[in-house]
Order: sequence, then C-alpha cells, then structure tokens
Amino acid sequence: MHEEDEFDVVIAGGGPVGMGLAIELGLRDIRTLVIERYPQPQPVPKGQNLTQRTMEHFHFWGIEDQLRAARTIPSDYGIGGLTAYGSLTSPYHYDWLQRELVRPYYFTDNERLPQYCTEAVLRARVAQLPSVTARYGYSVARHEVDGDGVTVHAVERNGEARLMARGRFLVGCDGSRSTVRQTAQISQTLSDHDKLMVLLVFRSDELARILARYPGKSFYNVLHPDLEGYWLFFGRVDLENQWFFHAPVPRSAREDGFDFKAYLEKAVGAPIDVAFDHVGFWDLRFAIADRYRADHVFLAGDAAHSHPPYGGYGINTGFEDACNLGWKLAAVLQGWGGDDLLESYHAERHGVFASTAGDFIEKAINEDRAFLSTHDPTVDEAAFIAEWQRRSVGAQGEVASFEPHYEGSPIVPGTQGAGGSAVGRHSHEARAGHHLSPADRPSGGNVYDELGLGFTLFLFGEGGEASGFRAAAQALGMPLKIVHEPAPALCAQYGTQAILVRPDQFVAWAEKGEGRAPAEILSQSIGR
Repeated sequence: MHEEDEFDVVIAGGGPVGMGLAIELGLRDIRTLVIERYPQPQPVPKGQNLTQRTMEHFHFWGIEDQLRAARTIPSDYGIGGLTAYGSLTSPYHYDWLQRELVRPYYFTDNERLPQYCTEAVLRARVAQLPSVTARYGYSVARHEVDGDGVTVHAVERNGEARLMARGRFLVGCDGSRSTVRQTAQISQTLSDHDKLMVLLVFRSDELARILARYPGKSFYNVLHPDLEGYWLFFGRVDLENQWFFHAPVPRSAREDGFDFKAYLEKAVGAPIDVAFDHVGFWDLRFAIADRYRADHVFLAGDAAHSHPPYGGYGINTGFEDACNLGWKLAAVLQGWGGDDLLESYHAERHGVFASTAGDFIEKAINEDRAFLSTHDPTVDEAAFIAEWQRRSVGAQGEVASFEPHYEGSPIVPGTQGAGGSAVGRHSHEARAGHHLSPADRPSGGNVYDELGLGFTLFLFGEGGEASGFRAAAQALGMPLKIVHEPAPALCAQYGTQAILVRPDQFVAWAEKGEGRAPAEILSQSIGR
C-alpha cells in the first residue's frame, strides 16, 4: 500500500472532464490528485465536436493554440455537418448543427478533433501545474467519507499495487459506470431506449470520393425510415480516409456475427471498400444522477449524466461541469466561498443536463420518428420536400435555442426559474445567470481580455460606483477585479452600466436599477 500526501481535491477519472477540472483547480494552486486508469489516451474517435463555449475554456486554461494544432483535419477543411434522408447519396439533405450561427456570442471559434487528441493536450497542461499530481494506471475502487473529508482507495489496473489518498473533496469523473457514484449510493434516473448501438472505426477511400460532393462537411447524419428516428451517424476522423460510424444494431449482433460492411453500404447508398480498425458496442440510454453532490463527494461528466452521442452535447456538457465546479471548490477551500456555493453546483448543472436530454436530444429522436412515419418522397414528394425544407430551418433554430443558463440559481441575484436550463436565447444583453457575450472595448482589446480566475466588475459609461463593491469584496475576502470603460458604447450592447462576471464567464449580476447593496450582491454570488 502506497499512501499519498493529503490533497484538497481527489479526482477519480482523468478523461477530458477530470483533466479539465484538474486544470481549473491547478490554476488556482489547489492541491489536486488525479487518478486515471489508462496510462495513455485510448485511440477511439469519440467526443469530437467542441463548441465555441468549450473552446473558451481552453482559452482560459492557456491551451487553445495547442488544441487547435492537434486537430486531425486541417483548419481550412471545414467542420460542418449534414443530414440526409435514406442514405448519404440521397438527393434530400441539408446542413445540420450549424454552430457558426451563434459565433458572435462567444469569444472563440469551435473546433473538431478526436477525444484522444484532446486528452493528450489536457494531460500535457496538467503536467505543467505544480499543485496537480496525476497517477496513471490506477482505478478508484472505493472511498470512505468522514467529518473532515474523504479517504480514497485505488488499485493498479494491470498489477497489484495499491494507493490510498486523503482529500477534503472527491469528484467522480469516472464515467457512466462510475464507482464513485455507486459507492456514494447516489441513485440515477434512467430512460432506456432499449437500443444496442455499434461504433465502427474503419478506413474507406471510396467513401471519401463519394462524400467529396459535400465540401466543408466532416460529419453526416442519415435518417432512415427503418430506424424510427434513430440515426446512422458517420464522421471523418482525419484526411487519411479513416471514419467512424454509430448506428442501432440487433441485440444479437456480435463482432463476428453481423455483416457490418453491408450495413455501411446501405447507409451510404453505394458499394464502398472497408477496412475495420475497431468494432465496439454501447447501450443507447439517458441517465442522470439524482444528486450531483453527497456531502464531500461530487459527480461530473458521464458519472453525473450520460446520453446518446447526438449533437455533440456530451463532452461539452462535461467540460461545463468542470468549469462550474472548479471555481466553487477553490472558493470554499480558499475560505471566501460559502457552502451554498457548493450546493449551487447541483442546482445549476442538473437542470441544464435534464433540459439538454429532454428538450433537444430526446425531442429530436421523437420528432424524427414522427417525420419518418408520416412523410415519404415516393408517396407524396411535394409534401415531403415542403416538410424537409421546414426541418432545415428548424435545424438552425436548434442551435440558436441551445443556450444553457442558470436563471433561478440560489447564487444568481434577482432571477427566477428552476436554476438551470439548456433552453434560452442568445443575446448580447447582459442577463444575470447567462453567459457573457464578448465585446470589443473602445479603449482597445475585448472585455474577455479582462476576465480571470476571480470575479470581474465592469463599469461602463459614467454610471456605476466602484467603492461600495471594492469595500464589500475586501470584507468578504473574495477576488474582485474592477474594470472601468468610460465610453458609453458598451452600455448600449449590454443594456446596463454595470456587470458582475463570475469566474466561469457567466453574469452573476447586471445592474437594472433595483438598488441592491453591493455587499448583498456579492454575498449571494459566493454562497454567503
């Protein structure tokens, strides 16, 4: 048994979410231990689509350039998507998941690369942070909670070594079969669609030639009437003609007992050459932990929630968990955050995932099923085309309405709501509980250049009084940077003269004439 030093936070699982959380904590000098079972990232192309919001995280983590350099598809190639009816060679298709439509509301461009490339960049950044220790090749087996924290027991994945570590907090980032969640006896709400899915990774030169008709696209969604709303989903891994494919298969399907080549060709709509690199299976279901916190234990990423890989929501939702939880843990450990701050993690993030699953992913499956059951181009082509065109516009609306926010959160002053939802509207107006949109400053640079590890108070135009906030922040011991921008232009964009921004780039408070005292605003924003 090898006993580690005591840590502030122990993270079970060093995939993208665990590593993102470790960076959030390490940048704040929080003593952190990451326990990860795989010595090296696993070369399975999943979690590829990173949103503009996720790339903001990489920007603040100091590795945006490194991540973009790691992409397997050149930046001038395009990372858009396409939906086709029946097969990839069908005459009916439209652009899908057009994230460029919401680009003005974010500070960075989106990105696309396999998860193992993302993990490599994250691991390299973690290695640069003195306060973070990573132990690769170990899995957390169990933990015990006492009044002061958590004792974590881990075992070597391919050996007999053991390690034990103490932490004030434990965060389970150990996937959908989370040992941390099970040991903490946190129940899940499951929605099982009873579908066995296959993940194929393969090489095909002919598929590349066929898909050359869709320039600027690198992932492709096929709606087939036989599948009742479930997708046939292709994606390009690189420009060496490696691809991945997700699709439903019979429960009896096995790697050596199913004609995957014929299945691919049906989805493509033409014969293709195929050389398989990987065949794997997974169950299509929605699962959400009923609590994201149990005393000193937290859940993040797939340990807290999982869903089918539709729309690229999964890995991005997990990164947002890490960003939301990281600054809150650090605030409590540094003494300026109250316990209500930790409680707000569940309030904010649980609602966002529940909404993502119900209002976007499951809704899309049901709407696709209804469409396929009522429209057939061989029966009534005019009606089919009219509905197909309407769906094309709807695909744009899906991107526009996916705007996770925290209205009604216990730490967001002056708002009402459930505390977290994925349904919203993008706006440049500064709204409490919503992501801050970027804006160029008349004095130079962007408001995002002023954001950091603590809170930021922006005062625009001639309005706003800094002294009350400065004194209240000092009394609370919280980090607060005050930025004056005397030009009135930003008042018009943001619709206010004063904005308080949280460390996760969400608006904590925007002055709307309600006359609340600075001490009251700041205290609520940090759970005090």
